[in-house]
Amino acid sequence: MFMSENIVKLSYQDKQIWLVKTAHVSKNSIEDVRMSFEEFKPDTICVEIDSQRYERLKNPEKWRETDIVKVIKDKQVFYLLVTVILSSFQKRVANSMNSTSGGEMMEGIKLAEDNNLELVLADRPVKTTFSRIWYKLTAKEKFNLLTGLINSIFEDEDISEEDLVNLKQADVLQAALLDIGKHFPTVKEVLVDERDKYLCQKIKSAKGKKILAIVGAAHAKGIEENLNNQIDINELDKIEKRKGITTYIKYLIPIIILSLIIYTIIKNRDLGIKQILSWALWHGGLSALGVICALGHPLSILTAFIMAPLTSLNPLLASGWFAGLMEAYIRKPKVKDFENIANDTSNIKGFWKNGVTRILLVVIFANLFSSLGTFISGIDIVRRFIEIFN
Repeated sequence: MFMSENIVKLSYQDKQIWLVKTAHVSKNSIEDVRMSFEEFKPDTICVEIDSQRYERLKNPEKWRETDIVKVIKDKQVFYLLVTVILSSFQKRVANSMNSTSGGEMMEGIKLAEDNNLELVLADRPVKTTFSRIWYKLTAKEKFNLLTGLINSIFEDEDISEEDLVNLKQADVLQAALLDIGKHFPTVKEVLVDERDKYLCQKIKSAKGKKILAIVGAAHAKGIEENLNNQIDINELDKIEKRKGITTYIKYLIPIIILSLIIYTIIKNRDLGIKQILSWALWHGGLSALGVICALGHPLSILTAFIMAPLTSLNPLLASGWFAGLMEAYIRKPKVKDFENIANDTSNIKGFWKNGVTRILLVVIFANLFSSLGTFISGIDIVRRFIEIFN
């Protein structure tokens, strides 16, 4: 009889459920899946992926179909960049282990399809998960998370042998995700706790009496704890924007700035003109500098310079979107950019070398630097406004 410490056997109503706890980059996990299948002979196989990741696993060339212009227009640049960073890291680890990222999921899919079994894609759409994280974060948490992601891009350290050993251990994976909760409790809640419930509901409601579920080791405990709980999966699929004070501030700042400039022009035309120039030059100059840092095309730099002062007065627009669209138009990514995206982003230089990720950097850097322009020029505008009364 096949025995493994990575198998959790559960019962729910009249169903038997075997959870195969996996490390997504370990060869041992693939063997656990295969041996569990042979021993258990399930009616249904559940895998911890969503439909989008399923398509990418089945078709590794799916990157070629990415419409970068649509990504920018749909405001999904941050989501795509995070996906690239995570995929790149997983591939580095998998290569270090001479394994394949997601190999255990592909094994489960293959076993289900080859044996005409019910296949359940049990994970929540990754886009929904990222959106729920973003909208639940406070402004401070968003800043810290962005800073951490940017730092991770610049970290170019090799993965040590000790790291590789730790990544193979289920308890370390659990500890790593719990560590996220110490710094970003909202991220841990959505990324781990909510998905535990989502996976649990999908698994226990799957057809058949014998269900083999292939899940990341970090989710096994949460699935077991939620097995007999009532779970509203529709509630976990909702994307509700957080309406905190920052939502109102982003609309209030342009109103205040415009009011100060108009009042200053009425009282002192010369000071008012200086305020307008300060707003335009700081925003345009810094946003353009952001595009330069991303090694953007000269026309993208010019676009950022022109659009930043205007978009900064409209909370629904951002200079980086326009600069990114110009970059995509002038330097349309080639097929090889999509093919090489995981390899290129395995080191810091690759983010600037690859045509796809360079566009993402243009968008993000232009927006970040333009935000800095709001702070600096805002102070200058207030200072000149005060001069009226001196």
